[in-house]
Amino acid sequence: MELKPVLTIGGSDSSGGAGIQGDIKTLLANDVYAMAVLTTLTAQNTTGFRSYMDVTADFLANQIDMVFEDIPPVAVKIGTIPTVDLILTVAERLTTYGAKNIVADPVTVANDNTKLIEADAVAVYAEKIFPLSTVVTLGKKELEIFSGDAVTSRQALSDAAKKVAEKYSCAVLAKGGGDDNDASEFLFNGTEGRWFRGKKVDTKNTHGAGTALSAAIAANLAKGLNLIQSIDEAKKYLTGALSSGLALGKGVGPIDHGWKLR
Repeated sequence: MELKPVLTIGGSDSSGGAGIQGDIKTLLANDVYAMAVLTTLTAQNTTGFRSYMDVTADFLANQIDMVFEDIPPVAVKIGTIPTVDLILTVAERLTTYGAKNIVADPVTVANDNTKLIEADAVAVYAEKIFPLSTVVTLGKKELEIFSGDAVTSRQALSDAAKKVAEKYSCAVLAKGGGDDNDASEFLFNGTEGRWFRGKKVDTKNTHGAGTALSAAIAANLAKGLNLIQSIDEAKKYLTGALSSGLALGKGVGPIDHGWKLR
């Protein structure tokens, strides 16, 4: 039996909804072998974020080396990298190993608006990680941060995606359609744009949705699908995870990562 190995690099989520834990569940549900490298540990649950503890740059490099030396991943998903030195470490190691099929999902702010990345690290993330990526997935908050523009409509969302893509020479998938009632995504690959239409699922339990979408895209790329197909399949997976009716926790509950397995 062959399973394509996929590496996720990012922060933990002690409640299991997002971050490394959510990625591992998503990768498993999408029929690939999951490996994980931690950048930061967080104490959080569905009601909010309490504290965090970053790893050292040396330890981060060692984790990445141990993965690539033994089970080279076919695709890599990158989430939160909180500091400049950790960002530089990830970029340098992935470049050294010639990593392919990189999906970057730079989560900068938690659901309760806690900042997950240092202010001076935001630009460095874009400058060092975006150009290495097959696609960068950006929610509304991150799209506004990296474009410098307000996103209040579909047109504003597509314009911001183009701006980021052209500035950093990467494909950008802008998530959320521009308002809270839209579940469509816009992809700009540097030359042309494409909408992926979606209907918003009526649920408050959306914790981990963005990270699951990017992890599912990485899984599909690893299995040999092209970027358009990978996004299409990832959206189908996420719609199912949001629609299953899972209700856990006292706040914004997690999506149901494992719905496909049932």
